[in-house]
Amino acid sequence: MNNSDYITIAALNQYSYCPHRCWRMFCAGEFRDNHYTLEGTDLHERVHTLGEGNREEVWQVRAIWLKSERYQLIGKADLIESVEEEVYPIEYKRGKKGEWDNDELQVCAQALCLEEMMGKTIERGYVYYAQTRRRQAVEITEELRQEAIATLEAISNLLKTGTMPPPIYTKRCRGCSLFHQCLPQAADKVKRYQEAS
Repeated sequence: MNNSDYITIAALNQYSYCPHRCWRMFCAGEFRDNHYTLEGTDLHERVHTLGEGNREEVWQVRAIWLKSERYQLIGKADLIESVEEEVYPIEYKRGKKGEWDNDELQVCAQALCLEEMMGKTIERGYVYYAQTRRRQAVEITEELRQEAIATLEAISNLLKTGTMPPPIYTKRCRGCSLFHQCLPQAADKVKRYQEAS
């Protein structure tokens, strides 16, 4: 199996946010930038300056590739830190904490990879939100692990079958860079019209 057969860690975030968006990105190969994605790209370019070192008593390594054979996962971690034997991933995001758990799933996927690579349990990770300049702790609970594994299974099925999930309009759609390709409101109107006929 080569790396193209692996699920990218970022796919968990995308699928959790919207299965239709995930299909467009990873099955149809569609992507468009908007101001949100451009801000995120700029943030990651600054964060992904390769290197490692110590910051006081914290060992840090940036832009490191993570991989799990067990879960067929691959992706780049923004930052890994280690303090007194504890190791944890830190994912950088441009905005502030939202209402959804898609960022937490991405951190959990990084933790799953780290556990396999290091042979130790990862109990927590963090999401750093640039807008608030704060870290949000993510406890890697059994429930979150199971949600991540179920999401991986759903993505694997999506990639194998290529079946497009229907676009469903929610308030998340307002910030989506693929909104004009998907037109979830139009799809919803067509569905209602067909049901009424």
